[in-house]
Amino acid sequence: MVKLWAKNKKSKFYLPGEEIKVNRTFAFSGFGIEKDPLQGCKSRMLLAICAFMLIYFIIAARTFGICLSGFSSSDNRSEPEMPQLKINNPITRADITDRNGTIIATSLPTSNLFAHPRKVKDKEKVAAKLSEYIPDMLYEDILALLERNTNFVYIKRNLSLAQKYQIYALGIQGLGFEDVEKRVYPHKNLFSHILGRTNIDNIGISGMEKQLDQRLTSSDVPLELTLDLGIQDTIRRELAKAVKKFNANGASSILMDVNTGEIIAMVSLPDFDPNQSVQPDEKSQFNFTTKGLYEPGSVFKIFNAAMGLESGKIKLSDRFDATKPLKLKYNIIKDYRGKNKWLDLQEILIYSSNIGSAQIALKVGKNEQQKFLKQIKLFDPITSFEVAEKANPSIPPRWGESTVATVSYGYGISVTPLHIISSFAAVVNGGIYHTPTLIKGKHQQGQRVLSEKTSATMRKLLRHVVTEGSGKRANVVGYEVAGKTGTANKLVNGKYKDKVVRTSFVATFPVSKPKYAFFLMMDEPKATEDTAWFATAGWNTVPTAGDIIAAIAPQLNIKANYDLDEKRAQLIEASYSN
Repeated sequence: MVKLWAKNKKSKFYLPGEEIKVNRTFAFSGFGIEKDPLQGCKSRMLLAICAFMLIYFIIAARTFGICLSGFSSSDNRSEPEMPQLKINNPITRADITDRNGTIIATSLPTSNLFAHPRKVKDKEKVAAKLSEYIPDMLYEDILALLERNTNFVYIKRNLSLAQKYQIYALGIQGLGFEDVEKRVYPHKNLFSHILGRTNIDNIGISGMEKQLDQRLTSSDVPLELTLDLGIQDTIRRELAKAVKKFNANGASSILMDVNTGEIIAMVSLPDFDPNQSVQPDEKSQFNFTTKGLYEPGSVFKIFNAAMGLESGKIKLSDRFDATKPLKLKYNIIKDYRGKNKWLDLQEILIYSSNIGSAQIALKVGKNEQQKFLKQIKLFDPITSFEVAEKANPSIPPRWGESTVATVSYGYGISVTPLHIISSFAAVVNGGIYHTPTLIKGKHQQGQRVLSEKTSATMRKLLRHVVTEGSGKRANVVGYEVAGKTGTANKLVNGKYKDKVVRTSFVATFPVSKPKYAFFLMMDEPKATEDTAWFATAGWNTVPTAGDIIAAIAPQLNIKANYDLDEKRAQLIEASYSN
């Protein structure tokens, strides 16, 4: 029994886990290795991951393609269904700056609102909504545009940014936006005749905008000018005051660097605001400084005197009979308030004698006169100047004895103020002609047109005109002004009319070492009680020029030399002694 018991006990001994009986055949009878549930789950997760990766890859590839090409397939639609907001830079026209880098013309991004009228539903409601955000347009005008039987129409150009987003937020089908640029002139009228303006499509139509349109649209580098904003503003302000004071029809002025030909300031009044979309009147658009032809009158005696000295036929000591009118075959030449005495060259300029000037020209002769005026560029067109509005000199078709005489004192020939100041600069700067320019850094080496000796002599003669003659009111203390006045009767219906004049004054300063030339002209200034009822240059353009020179000389960093004014020095000395 013990034995049996022991055998049975032994048969009931189990290793760990053997007490659980598992029917392995039944448990795995329906599954192979590939049908393992864990493995199946892993396979499905891998498939899902691959699918997501493929989707992200397609999105990334499409996004990259759009970035490279700059448009999507939706851009190929001929007509937008909803207002389109595009993020791009429409600026294609370069800025213009003055010589100090101050912007005087620039372009700003803006938008034009357009519509596809056939796609706009409920046009009355849309017109009413748009009129709320475009207050300068009437509901009726907007509705008329939307009711046109056309595929495309502009509703409003140059929307503000706020207007653009307000209209976009309406989500009106059939409307769209066109990103464009608008030319802006921050200083309004100040440079209007020089810069000109652009049309609604931002294409230059006048001034530099027209003349240099290709340069401004082919490069984004700002165009730097020779102009000085501060000087321009000072001159325009003083000129406007003078026009009002003397009740003139208009005025013009130019300031030039005599050693480079650079134009520092150029003003023509009346002027206009190029920011306004309305068309300026013809008079306001006219740039007299470059397009205005006029008979300059006695300022031309500067060139006549220089011609006489340069020819060698006239000396400073020569004297001319101005005791009576000069009778020619077809003309009689008289002096305005003449001295009725013999005059030397200095006195001819100081007293502005027509009789003496005519005798100088007749002594030099027709051929020498024509040759000299051509040599100092008074016959040349100013085609290279950088504004669109320019005029060529008007030269007499026949050049007889009377023409020789009248041209000597500025009648019978018409030129622009730009011609006058450019040739005058050569007379006073040592005899070198520099082509006038508005582009900074463009000036080139000048051309000698006059001897240094003649130029030095002319500076002395012109200084005496300001200290002793008709230019006294421009004798700004310390700045050594030298120049010449001119008063010319205007032609009215083919005849010269008394008391209807253009007055002018051309000057240089400081005369001991010329740096600047200044020209000022007034159109039909009126005689007043303050001018002793005279309308000649000495009473209007000369004092105006004096005020301007006194204001701009410190701005130009010209050091005043008070030692040259003997009377002032004596007064200062007397005040100290007292």
